[in-house]
Amino acid sequence: MTDIDQQLAAAIDPWLQHMKWRRDFAAWRERRLQQERYQDERLAQARATIGDLRGARVLDLGAGMGGFAVAAALAGARVTACEYNPAYCRIIRLRAARYDLRLPIINAAGEGLPLPSAAFDLVVAWDVLEHVQDPVAVLREIARVLRPGGHALITAINRRAWIDPHYHMRGINWLPRPVAEALIALRGRAKRGAAFRDMQRLSAMHYFHYHELVRLCERLGFAVTDLRERALLAGQLPSRRPWRRAARAALRQIGLEQAAYRWQRRFYTGMFELDLRKEGA
Repeated sequence: MTDIDQQLAAAIDPWLQHMKWRRDFAAWRERRLQQERYQDERLAQARATIGDLRGARVLDLGAGMGGFAVAAALAGARVTACEYNPAYCRIIRLRAARYDLRLPIINAAGEGLPLPSAAFDLVVAWDVLEHVQDPVAVLREIARVLRPGGHALITAINRRAWIDPHYHMRGINWLPRPVAEALIALRGRAKRGAAFRDMQRLSAMHYFHYHELVRLCERLGFAVTDLRERALLAGQLPSRRPWRRAARAALRQIGLEQAAYRWQRRFYTGMFELDLRKEGA
């Protein structure tokens, strides 16, 4: 292990301790340490959206520990990483140093980006919108810094998600928030301690109903595409479980596959994955 690898592990480990309840914690930790090596799916989404990444101006908004930012820079993109947590900014800097990358890193909130207008071809904001103070202001800033015709790839959490993506518990989003938070604490999955002073309770995060989010994005000047629905219609939506593949094939035969997907998106799925194209090109 190199000196930079040791520094990176020391910087990352305090931010993983609240997840030690995971049965796969060791493997999960290793993926965080080597995060830039596990970005094939997101790099493929970016390429499918804007084409060749070489020379593309990319903003990774809410860059976290820097896995995608570093991977996209290695793919030839001109990446700027923007992250609110100063400790994560240091982690990104260390991750970039593994490859001798000079990666611009901005410590800023998404509601007020210190960046010029129309400066980027692509903005990515994965696992971000639920954590910000003002989602509307963040989406408005994304629209501002995108060039006309540029794209933003975002995720957003379903208010009706059956399995919560943050706490990995079933049914809590169908309960009143105080009851859900009591259950989270009872299961020992609350994020407590000085290391997590910037973490939010479930009731403080922003979850969305799909059509409300789409209408909001459209009001801000975006054309909205559901990436998973697009993949479904193209016959490219993966499923690891054979019974799900068989069920989709049967629904396809009777013309109900898309309707079933939309029902699942509304009442069950954990996360929406959207392509927002800034209109005006």
